[in-house]
Amino acid sequence: MPDVMRELSGVPVLVCDPAGPPLATMEDALDLIGAAFLGAEVVAVPASRLDGHFFSLGTRFAGEVMQKFVNHRLRLAVVGDISRHLAASSALRALVHESNLGEHVWFLPDLDALDARLAAAG
Repeated sequence: MPDVMRELSGVPVLVCDPAGPPLATMEDALDLIGAAFLGAEVVAVPASRLDGHFFSLGTRFAGEVMQKFVNHRLRLAVVGDISRHLAASSALRALVHESNLGEHVWFLPDLDALDARLAAAG
């Protein structure tokens, strides 16, 4: 399945294909941002597509990717199970917690949770 535009709770979302290419570089992130300019307000990226160094905060990759999305006025939703990464890093747990309190970057278990979050944000 290719990346597809869907509407969740009235919000246009670019839902990325779990089998798509990994998000491993800033170029990869910018490609997703470019694809989102076809009308998306949110980009839902499966956690499985994120390169392992995204979850290693010392690389700064996660922060750079998140900042690019914010700068382009796009919300980023990392969708899927990241429990093994959370178990390995208290700093990542803190980042996920703080991000989920905000409006721009969310870490959610599935698309149903994203739909509920968008509905609540209204």
